[in-house]
Amino acid sequence: MTEITSKYADFEGLREQAVALRREGLSRRQIRDRLHVHNNDILNRLLEGEPAPEWTKRPNAKDDLREKARELRRQGMTYDRIQVELGCSKSSISLWARDLPKPERKRTREEASAIARRGWEVALRRRDEERQEARKRARSEIGPMSTNELFLLGVGLYWAEGSKSKPYRTQERVTFVNSDPGMIEVFLAWLRLLGVSDDQLRFHVHIHETADATSAERFWADPVGPGVGKFGKTSVKRHSPRTNRKNIGEDYRGCLVVRVLKSADLYRRIEGWWCGIVGAAQRADHQNRT
Repeated sequence: MTEITSKYADFEGLREQAVALRREGLSRRQIRDRLHVHNNDILNRLLEGEPAPEWTKRPNAKDDLREKARELRRQGMTYDRIQVELGCSKSSISLWARDLPKPERKRTREEASAIARRGWEVALRRRDEERQEARKRARSEIGPMSTNELFLLGVGLYWAEGSKSKPYRTQERVTFVNSDPGMIEVFLAWLRLLGVSDDQLRFHVHIHETADATSAERFWADPVGPGVGKFGKTSVKRHSPRTNRKNIGEDYRGCLVVRVLKSADLYRRIEGWWCGIVGAAQRADHQNRT
C-alpha cells in the first residue's frame, strides 16, 4: 500500500493528465498505458466524472433486433412468424412488442384449421410412407426360417402369449389367445412342426358385444384355413360404459382362442423348453462377459 501511495503521490497532477487524455478521446486502456497506471482503483479515481468517448461504447446488439421485431409486428406478423424470421425467443418478442396492437386475423378460425389440417395430412402421409418403407426393408432382412428357428420362436411366442399354469390354479393345457392374425398363423405352423394334428385343435372367437360377431367369425376363418379344427360358440363380452375402449370400429375383430385337446404333456414340454432357453441365454451371456 505504501508503494502504491508513493507511486501516485502527485495524484492531482496525474488526474489532470488523465482527464486531458480522456477529453482527447482516449480509451481507458490507452490512458493506462500512457500514464503507466495499472491499478484499476486508482484509474477509476483519476477518471471519475469523465464520460467515455462515444467510439468506446459498445452498441446493444438487441436494440436493432428489437426494432426489427416491432416493425414486423406492425406489419401484422404473429409472434411465431417473427420468431422464425429473426431467430430470437418468443418471450423476448412478446416483451418488445406487447404495447403494439394485436394484428387482425386474416383468416377465419375454420380456414386456419383447414390449412393446418391439410399440412398435418401431408405430414401423416409422409410418415406413413417412411413407416411402410422401413417395414419393407426390415421384412427383406428375414430369409427362410429353419425348423429349429421356428421351434425356438414358437416356444417364446407361447410363453409370452399363451396360458400358463399358476401355483394357485394348476391348469396344464395349451391355450393361445391373440388378436393378430399373423401371430395365429405362426402359432399354428409351430403346432404342426410339433406334430399336433388338426383334429386336436379347437377355436372360438372372443369379442365385445358392440362389435359384429358374425363378421369376426368369417375374418378368423381365413388365417386358420379350411378344414382345420373346429370353431365353437363365440364368446361375447358385455361392454361396461365405464370402460374407455379404444379397440372399436370396423377393424376390430376381437381375439381368436386356440385350444389344443389332450395337451397336458405338450404343456409340460413347453415349460421345460422355455426353462432350457432361459438357461442357454444365461450361459451365453456369461460367456460374452468373460
